[in-house]
Amino acid sequence: MTASETGKIGEFAVGYYLEYLGYKILDRNFRIRGGEIDLIAVKNDELCFVEVKTRNVYSVESGAEAVDRRKQKLLIRAAYQYMEKRNLSEEDWYIRYDIAEVTVLHNRVTDINYLENAFDETDFHDNSQNFY
Repeated sequence: MTASETGKIGEFAVGYYLEYLGYKILDRNFRIRGGEIDLIAVKNDELCFVEVKTRNVYSVESGAEAVDRRKQKLLIRAAYQYMEKRNLSEEDWYIRYDIAEVTVLHNRVTDINYLENAFDETDFHDNSQNFY
């Protein structure tokens, strides 16, 4: 199985997991130039941008470790473009950036470690940054 196919297994599992917890999946695989958001979900007033990282149980690097500052910045930029495209205002939502670490063995999900608020966009705010 390819890495892409394994990733799709993880994304499907996390989507199902979030729906089970009462979230509504608004979008999957929202793409912009240079980046993608795997899942966009909402529950109450929380708008969640979710990066799914699927790893084999024998992987050395965790999914969260793979979401470095460069990837975080791309996710934040994609989130702002998503909100702009969907006419969603920052003032109306509590915006969250989550990471879902999915572990698989023989193409079957063995574990989902869901990290709410895995990173925060305020780490990137300064006068020279613009995410749009």
